[in-house]
Amino acid sequence: MFKLKRAPTHPAVILKEEFLIPLKITQTKLAQDLNVSFRAINELINQKRGITPAMALKLARYFNTTPQLWLNLQNEYELYKKNQELQETINKITPFKNNTIKNAQI
Repeated sequence: MFKLKRAPTHPAVILKEEFLIPLKITQTKLAQDLNVSFRAINELINQKRGITPAMALKLARYFNTTPQLWLNLQNEYELYKKNQELQETINKITPFKNNTIKNAQI
């Protein structure tokens, strides 16, 4: 399923390294400008919470990106982690085989 050589980067690392540090934006300033608590930003930066759809919308507006950017980063990170956690269980599942859907486009 996943052929990555390393785990996807947590979106908070992207936020911090590609936006906050180069733009010299503090966590306090970001929290104020997004109208969220400092704790929300701090927990995000410290990878104790993920990007929610609401936060994705706010970050997209603030940094002139898209909400999809932030949600895709979060999704990739979570899928990879969950795949690592459940790999043994997932490998025990026999794929469903049905010739009628074999050539169907999804």
